[in-house]
Amino acid sequence: MTVTGWTWEYDGYDPAEERLRESLCTVGNGYLATRGALPECDADHVHYPGTYVAGCYDRLTSEVAGRRVENEDMVNLPNWLPLRFRLDGQDWLGPDSAEVIEHRQVLHLDSGLLERRTRYGFGEERVLFVRQQRLVHMADPHLAALCTEFTAEGFADELLVEAALDGGVTNSGVARYRDLDGRHLTDVRTGSAAADTVWLRCRTRTSDIGIGMAARLTADAPVSDPHEPWRAVQHMRLSLTPGRTVAVDKTVAVHTSRDPAIGDPLRAAVDRVGAAPGFEALTQAHRIAWEQLWRRAELDVPGEAGHILRLHLFHVLQTLSPHTADLDVGVPARGLHGEAYRGHVFWDELFVLPYLDLHFPEVSRALLRYRHRRLEQARAAARALGRRGALYPWQSGSDGREETQEVHVNPRSGRWLPDHSRLQRHVGSAVAYNVWRYSEASGDAEFLHTEGAETLLEIARFWADSATYDDRLGRHRIRGVVGPDEYHDAYPGATEPGLDDNAYTNVTAAWVLCRALDLLRVLPQPRRRELVERIGLEPGEPDRWEEVSRTLHVPFHGDGVISQFEGYDDLQELDWDGYRNRYDDIRRLDRILEAEGDTVNRYKASKQADVLMLGYLFSPAELDALFTRLGYRLDEETWRRTVDHYLRRTSHGSTLSGLVHGWVLARCRRSDAWIFVQEALRGDIADLQGGTTGEGIHLGAMGGTLDLVQRGLTGLETREKTLWLDPVPLPELSSYGFSFQYQGHWGVQLRLERGLLDVVVPQSDRRPIDIRLPERAVSVPPGETVRLVLPD
Repeated sequence: MTVTGWTWEYDGYDPAEERLRESLCTVGNGYLATRGALPECDADHVHYPGTYVAGCYDRLTSEVAGRRVENEDMVNLPNWLPLRFRLDGQDWLGPDSAEVIEHRQVLHLDSGLLERRTRYGFGEERVLFVRQQRLVHMADPHLAALCTEFTAEGFADELLVEAALDGGVTNSGVARYRDLDGRHLTDVRTGSAAADTVWLRCRTRTSDIGIGMAARLTADAPVSDPHEPWRAVQHMRLSLTPGRTVAVDKTVAVHTSRDPAIGDPLRAAVDRVGAAPGFEALTQAHRIAWEQLWRRAELDVPGEAGHILRLHLFHVLQTLSPHTADLDVGVPARGLHGEAYRGHVFWDELFVLPYLDLHFPEVSRALLRYRHRRLEQARAAARALGRRGALYPWQSGSDGREETQEVHVNPRSGRWLPDHSRLQRHVGSAVAYNVWRYSEASGDAEFLHTEGAETLLEIARFWADSATYDDRLGRHRIRGVVGPDEYHDAYPGATEPGLDDNAYTNVTAAWVLCRALDLLRVLPQPRRRELVERIGLEPGEPDRWEEVSRTLHVPFHGDGVISQFEGYDDLQELDWDGYRNRYDDIRRLDRILEAEGDTVNRYKASKQADVLMLGYLFSPAELDALFTRLGYRLDEETWRRTVDHYLRRTSHGSTLSGLVHGWVLARCRRSDAWIFVQEALRGDIADLQGGTTGEGIHLGAMGGTLDLVQRGLTGLETREKTLWLDPVPLPELSSYGFSFQYQGHWGVQLRLERGLLDVVVPQSDRRPIDIRLPERAVSVPPGETVRLVLPD
């Protein structure tokens, strides 16, 4: 792999690395994305050419471990890529069956183009050079295109080219899901719309989403259409002469019945591809759209870290672009890059939206509206537990019901095990957190006072109704949950899942209750009345919120360390050195122990940051205020001991773990922070979780690394209509800059350089920006720059 400022290049063909490259070379536009598979290769144990449209789900039932299990998947759409070729009378060429003399893939981040160059050899110095450029259009989200150039070196011959739209695909990109039913497409029909254009239509089996796809093939040769079942096929013959390049352009349009402003998706696709310009003009408009995105998300970080961050930003923008603002979709944990987690929406928005808030607030608002539209499902989930308010699911898909699997397979043991991760009810706090942070960053009072208020208040109601009073402790408790750790889902030997008083859950619940009370106080009286009537808020509920927000129980160890949950300190210590010596990688310690007939529930061992997530979400001052309100003292030394305790007992079995530890350590143990920041940066490009990136990138970790630079190391907060800054530059990352939006100010620039902090506010008619640092306050009017000297 070779990295320059704006390109990622892969040299040579390596089947073992192909799935990883396909994920990292995905191209998309927030509506549609296609993995970076070679167009001449079908799906097999090496290649997986998946194409996904945001929010396109389908639900199927399978037989698993003797029970019928229902799963909803983000659907692998018909494959628009197929374009294969062969010399007259010979076999189809491909990297697994022909001699590959040279192979290179180049991902151009600035322009959103994927380029491949391959030389196939035929002996006696006969070489076919193939160069392809691919785009999924950032200006028109329904278009994609492939330009393929063929050059014969040292020979003349005829080349047969076959292009297709393949409707015979399945969801089979994740090995552990392959025993499940993955055939989501049905009623496949194909046909021709013009001499150079073919079409394919189909629908999903249960969600009944109509899909229309049309492809136009352009070259200096006649085209024939010998259609096959499940495939719309086009053939052409090209005459090759030595040194002369011939080109074939394939332009594709994709629509589904979920799209606005269309009638029939097939007719829309045929019309759109017919009106599309040639590849050169498409590329020009595509480049301009990407240039505009890069300007809004300007990020200037030197060195290797900067290259990786730019790749992360590229993939965030391909999953969640301004086109996403027009869609009813959430934040898919694995992007639009693969089928891991079945394309579901978890809590990853907690790590992504704070970055988007300051660059693409319209996208953040759309993603929060996805949650609001599913508020009634969340209310129904709470009612099913006998509680008021809203309980958001741990995994969400099309309609907001709980999509978390009830059983999962351990690849080490082959056993199917109960899955209790749906007890991670803290996802509701993540939704509320994003509602509040978005409104602070954007100044969007209209959203906060309407959909945002309804969402946040209903989440607060759930937490208040979930808290039960313990006379012995004199405090409220939340029982039977699972925290972010995920390894611990029950007490040792317990017959029922769930843990009591997870510290992260209880503290964030207290924060949500506080924000709900704040919101009720600031709502305009007419709106407050409407909202109270709409949700049926009873007169005594705010008083209960006040009480619970001050009395939720947070367990501590005897030495003052915050306990991950009640009873955590009674668990056994794990022989960490012994397990590290016995296994190459213990990130998934839960699977190792289960395969040995043991359970991680017996040990003080965490998969990822749990208690330490509090230091990720809240500044030291905010966290101290929360604990003070709860009646606890959290001084700097207590927090340091807490960080040290869990740092020694975490296996980092999640890509989010390194990110959170790097963020937290930057403020309390700076010398160790860079180790974890590097792990967060390299998580996907080096596939540190062992084969998972090939199933889809980790969007939360990618977005979180961007936010680490934007907010974590700068201490940037947007609260009380003020920009708060408290920089903690790392020695390895002390000079960098970025631009952002803040409450209507476009293109605010912030740069740290050798102990100096420059803030540039572009000219506008907005009010000055108030900035607070720990030891001073300044006001920067539009059109002015302020330079601040940072303390050592």
